Amino acid sequence: MDDILYLRELIEKAHSVAFFGGAGVSTASGIPDFRGTDGLYNALSEEIVPEELLTGTQIIENPRGFYDYYRKNMVYPEAEPNNAHYVLAQMERDGKLAGIITQNIDGLHQRAGSENVIELHGSSLENYCIECGEKYDLDFILEDESVPLCEKCGGLVRPDVIMYEEPLKAEPFYRAEELLHNADLLIVGGTSLKVYPAAALVRDFEGTIVIINKEPTALDHIADLIIYDDLGSVLSEIWS
Repeated sequence: MDDILYLRELIEKAHSVAFFGGAGVSTASGIPDFRGTDGLYNALSEEIVPEELLTGTQIIENPRGFYDYYRKNMVYPEAEPNNAHYVLAQMERDGKLAGIITQNIDGLHQRAGSENVIELHGSSLENYCIECGEKYDLDFILEDESVPLCEKCGGLVRPDVIMYEEPLKAEPFYRAEELLHNADLLIVGGTSLKVYPAAALVRDFEGTIVIINKEPTALDHIADLIIYDDLGSVLSEIWS
């Protein structure tokens, strides 16, 4: 059977469908991923290592260096949702998609209209003072090139994003576990499935797993169906 027809059949028969996505979901919106051909790991010089700059420690000890890198490589305020975001939102409105688990921090799923979005790694749209907890939007971070300081107490303002060396927050992870516990079909797209503990959610899923990705992933061996193709194109074919 044709893979697209088979996937459509799996979705139609499923009681509850969940989606798990990574950076590849947003590449069509102009946001580079990390490990793809044009990702940050291949685009930057060997002297610049994301794991060394994008840490909670660097925010405190080297805020200027952190924010110079963060503003240039991690936030894309002009980005717009693409076909993948819009189709997933439509599937939710049609009552077929129970929810989205994303590793992305761009907020594009919500912009496209999705409501049940679990952001495992936080959101670049939300920022807070590490001293008093005062909240700030992304514009506050981008309005100048200096280190953002709280207007209330003068404390350092940081993104509400999980950085390297930092554990995932318990609440979104538990929500993701609950969503997957109630699902019998998991569609995975735009992710290498190399980042843990997020990838453990896919690894431990007990239902049918479909992976849609341009390149092989670390968990292809547990998938029931693999489609090596553009995520937005595939989703558009199965759900109009």
